[in-house]
Amino acid sequence: MRLRFVALLIGAFVFLFPFYYMLIGSLQAEPDPSVSGAFPKPGNLTFHNYAEINKAIDLGRSLINSGIFTGGVILGTLVFGVLAGYALARLQFRGRGLVFNLMLLIQVVPFQLLTIPLYVLIVRSYGLADSYLGMILPFLINSTAVFVFRQYFLQLPAELFDAARIDGASEVSILWRVAVPLVRPALLTGVLLTFIGPWNEFLWPFLITKQQDLQPLAVSLSNYLTTVSSRATNPFGAVLAGACVLAAPAVTLFVIFQRRFISANLSSGVKG
Repeated sequence: MRLRFVALLIGAFVFLFPFYYMLIGSLQAEPDPSVSGAFPKPGNLTFHNYAEINKAIDLGRSLINSGIFTGGVILGTLVFGVLAGYALARLQFRGRGLVFNLMLLIQVVPFQLLTIPLYVLIVRSYGLADSYLGMILPFLINSTAVFVFRQYFLQLPAELFDAARIDGASEVSILWRVAVPLVRPALLTGVLLTFIGPWNEFLWPFLITKQQDLQPLAVSLSNYLTTVSSRATNPFGAVLAGACVLAAPAVTLFVIFQRRFISANLSSGVKG
């Protein structure tokens, strides 16, 4: 028992130390990459790095861009995930199994393989460069969320849907008035599973946006690192300060809804 506790304690330390070092590094007035830098003197701690990174990239605007991008993706994920999950779980149509298997197959295709055709389609064909819609479109449908919603809908008694159909309710009415109220935990699960992806997404927003006032925080930090950081007083601390700001919402969400994350992982393994 003690050995297990010690092993868990060591694992927790290894996991949390990078976050601790990131926070301490963001507060250091002078960078110290040595081991002793992890335990700085109080006189070397300051919030100047946060003011420096905010002055360079406008943290508030970048956070708003990240929020709009992430919020749009989450909204699309919930709407299309619920519709597709309900159709695959409760509607009878030819090829339903094939559609579901193809959806699972999509999960093994790296997004990087689709980057060039998506860029040509969205930028050249649709003209959506430097726009929130251009950033959001490729992520509107999340196959993992569709799978989770399908599993939740499959757990509902079929008699509920049959009774609603006998009463003359349409499929949209059944979905909205019967199915969705019963799977509200799945909605939170969908939000939790979706949030971290677009919030930390770098590649696609970097390709689609050239205007700085539209770039999410991850892209702004990268641009700062490659263009402005060399002129900063403490570029190491400023970058870590930006990284802390970027990580804070995701860490806070995980801490608050930690039990829901565990529940989501368990529910996704339920057989339908």
